[in-house]
Amino acid sequence: MEVGLRHLTCFVAVAQERTLARAARRLHVSQPAVSKTLSDLERLAGRQLVERGRAGTRLTPDGEEFLRYATEATRAVEAATVALSPGRTATSPVLCVACLHTAAGGLLAQAIARLRARRPDARVSVRVSHNPELLAALKSGEVDLAVGRMAEPGMMRGVSFELLYAESLAVVARPGHALLGRKAVTPGDLLGYPLVIPEAGTAPRLQAEGIFAASGAWLEAGYTETQSSSLGRSLTALCDAIWITPRRAVQLDLDNGWLAALPVPVPAGAEPVGLLTRSADGPGELGSELAGIVRELA
Repeated sequence: MEVGLRHLTCFVAVAQERTLARAARRLHVSQPAVSKTLSDLERLAGRQLVERGRAGTRLTPDGEEFLRYATEATRAVEAATVALSPGRTATSPVLCVACLHTAAGGLLAQAIARLRARRPDARVSVRVSHNPELLAALKSGEVDLAVGRMAEPGMMRGVSFELLYAESLAVVARPGHALLGRKAVTPGDLLGYPLVIPEAGTAPRLQAEGIFAASGAWLEAGYTETQSSSLGRSLTALCDAIWITPRRAVQLDLDNGWLAALPVPVPAGAEPVGLLTRSADGPGELGSELAGIVRELA
């Protein structure tokens, strides 16, 4: 028995869905059938490609390496099938992008608007997620490129990173907020107001906590934590809430006067953010055009 298309299709589905059950539903087969096909592939390869666990599946280093070739092969077959379809008509180019929550409403939105002016026929699908999820989507071929952060070396295997900017925080409030009348605002002054801060465990949250710790102040109960820019924006507009968020997420709001930055000292350029692409095949023609626009705007 040799490695066939069914093995590659099954492996790519497991890599993208990250559980055997979801992969089975996607392929319209039973979970035992997926498990057997995957085991057959590993036996033919002579090595373990996927680690199975209660929390789902994870690719081994050998699996990460094999995924590049499996993705390319299944894409080629899909393209050939479309090309041979009876009555095939020309379709608009489609670009799939993954992006951090903090870059979606600012940098990426501006880039897509500019791309739309140049390529009105293009379709863009955007997935907003945390860095580990967007890296997994990029490596498995679900998206063509991503705007995200560097990760540990093991997670960056097969991925190229191009620095765009170093992300810093902004402390913002609605126009007319009482603290805007002050020449200087300390982190301790913020504790008297409802706070909106990034989710625990994220890089922006660590930066936000560092602002308070450096001044001897500490976050207390009663704050709202979220990665949603729309929720942060709404809460800040509806009351005296103060929103601590990456500056790029609110730059458009600041430029248009919808929000105002408070004079709170924050560390500059703490987290690098950049373009993430697959080292093997790149983002394609439309993805390269969007990447060029993102570079211009950054």
